[in-house]
Amino acid sequence: MTPTIHADIFKAYDIRGIVGRTLTDEAAYQIGRAIAAQAASQNLSQIAVGRDGRLSGPALAAQLMAGITDSGLDVLDVGMVATPMLYFAAVQHSGGSGVMITGSHNPPDYNGFKMMLGGTTLAGDDIQQLRRRIEQQDFVEQPAASGSLLQMAIADEYISHIANHIRLQRPMRIAIDAGNGVAGAFAGKLYRALGCEVTELFCDVDGHFPNHHPDPAKPENLRDLMAELASGQAEIGLAFDGDGDRLGVVTQDGQIIFPDRQLMLFAQDVLSRNSGAKVIFDVKSTRLLTPWIEQHGGEAIMGKTGHSFIKAAIKEHGALLAGEMSGHVFFKERWFGFDDGMYAGARLLEILSGSLNPSAVLNALPNGVSTPELNIDVPHGHSGHQIIDHLAAHARFDGAERLITLDGLRVEFADGFGLMRASNTTPVLVLRFEADNPAALQRIQDQFKAVIGQNPDLHWPL
Repeated sequence: MTPTIHADIFKAYDIRGIVGRTLTDEAAYQIGRAIAAQAASQNLSQIAVGRDGRLSGPALAAQLMAGITDSGLDVLDVGMVATPMLYFAAVQHSGGSGVMITGSHNPPDYNGFKMMLGGTTLAGDDIQQLRRRIEQQDFVEQPAASGSLLQMAIADEYISHIANHIRLQRPMRIAIDAGNGVAGAFAGKLYRALGCEVTELFCDVDGHFPNHHPDPAKPENLRDLMAELASGQAEIGLAFDGDGDRLGVVTQDGQIIFPDRQLMLFAQDVLSRNSGAKVIFDVKSTRLLTPWIEQHGGEAIMGKTGHSFIKAAIKEHGALLAGEMSGHVFFKERWFGFDDGMYAGARLLEILSGSLNPSAVLNALPNGVSTPELNIDVPHGHSGHQIIDHLAAHARFDGAERLITLDGLRVEFADGFGLMRASNTTPVLVLRFEADNPAALQRIQDQFKAVIGQNPDLHWPL
């Protein structure tokens, strides 16, 4: 009998669902078989598997790995690791193939899978192809023998690989906040290996996330780090999401350096060695990035939001650097091109160690008046993408200079921009606004509020 599989767990750039309801042990086994079948069709023989610190991780990992080995493929089990450490193991030891079991920044009852095969991150139709394989039971037919299961501890190799090429110009005092996510098990050791004095907040891994949610994109989750910087001796604060692939940054004076501004500093550094290099950023990022990148001799490219979309764009354009407003940063120069919050933190410290006042360096980066990401709940049973398409088709914006429909609708004005798009991971619409001054910001928000108001089921978030 064909097993029941919830189609809605197959998202745009990963698989994600509620454990025991939409994402079951049986689903994990079937997903393992589907991934193995897809890998076998590409003549791949081994897949690395890792998991974050969520309570459901061990059981889902066991089922996923059983599905892979029952299909005749080998598994390299790297245990509990941050997502970028799984990517590292996949690249270094498994031919670029790996599955990370993680719920990222979703609530504790969620979990999911991020997947790469042969160096390519699965997204879009590749993920839907896994669903179709399960529905059709299109798996490897009776392999000659079960695959092997090899366990490997990857942390020391990962940390050494970074420590061998990151050079700080002086020791630094830093504070880190892992929000009880899996990065807490490794980040302190990494930065101490670079010569830093490290104060750790919530670095004990706890899948209940008892202190605050591990999502540095939300300012409220950075309050404890800000308090530590205000009262302690640390020069800079770094925060990580639940699986360690995103970075948040706070200055000593309590300013949040959002990822699009972090990308400015990274771009300046990379372009100082690679004139003409391409730098990719997502549609949520500041409009100040393009002139900054061009001023420093680079080519600026806007891309869709989503780690797998950004990785595809890096390959397509041959970019050396990319970043998302959510905190994913991708270094192709001196690194492997995957998103890694802990490595991005190391690159940031390398740059800032050249200054006696790191906060001043960060605060001097160009900045507009902006909002963080704002969310509007999508009514149950409705499609966020369809809502955005309908609103965009009937919207009118006075004074708009450019409409960008690459990913949702981004409306650019002479003095700012507004964005509305559908999240690919949760049932919300995402809004963001930026302008030269508060009056322009309010004017742009008012125009979007009028457009959103055309749908009575949507509630304006400000």
